Amino acid sequence: MTQARAGGVPLCAAADLAEGGLAHVWDVLDERGRPARAFVLRWDGRVVAYLNRCAHLPAELDWQPGRFLDSDGRLIVCAMHGAVYEPADGRCIGGPGAGGRLLALEVAELDGQVTWYPSREIRPAPPADESAT
Repeated sequence: MTQARAGGVPLCAAADLAEGGLAHVWDVLDERGRPARAFVLRWDGRVVAYLNRCAHLPAELDWQPGRFLDSDGRLIVCAMHGAVYEPADGRCIGGPGAGGRLLALEVAELDGQVTWYPSREIRPAPPADESAT
């Protein structure tokens, strides 16, 4: 049983993530403090999350917003380079970047909520300044 702990960032309702379906995407700061995106999806009955950055070249993976999986819903595919990743562990199993790995983020599902636990490398992005135009 997963225990709740301090420091988590609520992402979405667990019911919003269907097996092999759309991912939830959110803004983060990467290891260099630059804006980046991350995603969480349901795979094999559990939630997994990664920095939205191909191991081959630093490009976002999704081919449409929230769509990371191939047409069979079995593998993560980089829309730009065709690199193919195992959803379970982020390991690149084909295409450019083979042998590389997506940067995994710690997430948990508890009481109907998916929560992200930031690390020293990947941190929450500051809230968008709604007054900026």
